[in-house]
Amino acid sequence: MAAFVTDQFRILNAGSFVESISNNSYYAFLGLSNPTATGFGRTDNWNTSSANNPVDNFQYLSHYRDTSLFGKKIPADNARRVVRKVEWISGNSYDMYRHDYRQGNSSPVSKTVRLYDANYYVITSEFKVYICIDNGSSGLNPTVAASSLEPNHTDVEPVKYSDGYRWKYLFRISPSDVIKFDSTEYIVIPNNWTTTTDSEIEIIRDGGNSESNNNQIKKVYIENVGAGYTNQTANILGDGEGGQVSIVTTNGVITDVVVTQGGRGYTYGIIDLPNTSNPAKLIPIIPPSKGHGYDIYQELGADKVLIYARFDDSTKDFPIDTKFSQVGIIKNPETFSETNVSTGTTFTGSTFSSLYSVALTESRNVVIGEEIQQNQGNDIIAKGYVASFDKETKILKYYQDRSLCFGNKNDQTESLETKNIAKFVNNKEISFISSGGSNGVVDTNVNGNVMTLNLKQINLGVTFTNGLANPEINKKTGDIIYIDNRPVVQRDSRQKEDVKIILEF
Repeated sequence: MAAFVTDQFRILNAGSFVESISNNSYYAFLGLSNPTATGFGRTDNWNTSSANNPVDNFQYLSHYRDTSLFGKKIPADNARRVVRKVEWISGNSYDMYRHDYRQGNSSPVSKTVRLYDANYYVITSEFKVYICIDNGSSGLNPTVAASSLEPNHTDVEPVKYSDGYRWKYLFRISPSDVIKFDSTEYIVIPNNWTTTTDSEIEIIRDGGNSESNNNQIKKVYIENVGAGYTNQTANILGDGEGGQVSIVTTNGVITDVVVTQGGRGYTYGIIDLPNTSNPAKLIPIIPPSKGHGYDIYQELGADKVLIYARFDDSTKDFPIDTKFSQVGIIKNPETFSETNVSTGTTFTGSTFSSLYSVALTESRNVVIGEEIQQNQGNDIIAKGYVASFDKETKILKYYQDRSLCFGNKNDQTESLETKNIAKFVNNKEISFISSGGSNGVVDTNVNGNVMTLNLKQINLGVTFTNGLANPEINKKTGDIIYIDNRPVVQRDSRQKEDVKIILEF
C-alpha cells in the first residue's frame, strides 16, 4: 500500500526545529584545516573530487568533532524558515494559488503537480512578498498572460491590477534581514508569525482570520462556463458558511464570478446554481488554514530553515591564519572535562574554541595543518595537527584526531608508535615536522586568559595554566546534525566568513 510523509509534516518539523533553538545550544562550527594531508577522512584530491562527500556514520561523526576548530552559537533570531525565491519580473507569467494542484490538474505556468513547486508567490524589488490570488486564467481561457505591473500595495485585501493579476500582500523583508539572510535561492520568512505583536504582521495575520472576518474565500475558478444562466447572486455551499458570489453572464454563459462574501470554515465549496441542461463547473479556491495571510508557513510551504553565523576577527577563538574545509552544526556540546568523562553540563557560551593551545617562548613560521610531535620518553609521543599560530601572542593551537594513532594514518593498521592520543606537556620541546627549524619551548609563565603586550591587554579566549590551555568543549559530546565538506578556505584578517546553512526537512 502506498504511503507518504506529507508536506505539512515537513513544515511542522521545520517549525519545531526553529522553536528548539531557544531551548538548546546549537553552534555553527568550522573544521579540518588539513583536508589534503594523509589521514583518516582526508583525500589528496579533496578540492577537486567528489570523494570528499560527507559520511554519515558514528565513526565519522566523532571525527568531525575531533577536527573542529571553533564554533559560534546560533541564537533564535539567526534561524529563519525560508522558501524558494520567486522574483517578480516584468513579462513573466505566474501561477495562481490553488488548493487542488495534482496529477491531471497541474499548475498552468510551472507545470507542477504540487502547490509548493508552483510559482504562485513573488518577491518584488522592494522586498515585499505577495501571493497570486488570480492570474486571469480560466477553463475557457487557460493561457496565463504575462504580468507587467509590479505589485506594491500593502492593503489587507487582495488588489487587482490592470494586467489582470490580483495579488495578496503578505509581508516585507526588513533591511536587517536582507543583510543577514539575503540569498539568490531563498526568501526569508519572519519568525513567530502566529504569535508576534509586530503591528504590520498583526494586521495581515488578523486580517486573514476568517473566523473573525468572514472573508476566507477570495477566488472562484471558472472551469466550465456552462449555459442557460442569468446574472444572479449565489451562495457558496459546502462545509463552511457565509460565502456568497455574484454571477456575471453573457448570453447565458458565465463570464465572471465575483466573491462578495468570503465566509468561513470551508475545506470545500460548491456554488448553489440553478439546474440547466449544460451545468457550469465553478471551483471555490480554498485558502490554507483560516485564510490567506493567517499562517504563512503553511501558505508558502516553509519546510526549510536558514542558519546564519558570522566568523570574523573579533575573538581569539576564531584564529585568522587558519584554514577550514568543513562547516557544520553541533547541538548541545558539553563543557570540557580533563578526564573526557561527560560533565552533564551543556556549554552555553556565545563562542567556543575546540582546539588545544600551547604558549611558546619564541615566534616562528609554521605550516597550517602540519604535524607536531613531542617525545615524552617511555615510547610516548604526543602528536597533533597545527590549526593556528599567532605570531603576536606566540600561541600555537592544534587538534588531535585518530589519524595520529593509526599505523598508516587512514585505518587501524598496526602502528609501531604510540597507539593512544597523548596529551602535550609543558616540560618537553615540540618539533615541527613540515616547517622544521628549532624545536618549540613551552612558555610556562603564561597563565589566565589575558596577556599584556606593549601595554595592550589581549583576551586569549581560553584559560592557560603554565603555558597550556584546553578546548572549551568536550569534543566527545554534542550531536552533529549537519556537515558540509567544501574546498579548503584560507582565513585572512581582511575577510569575514558569513555562513548560511540551509536545512531541509
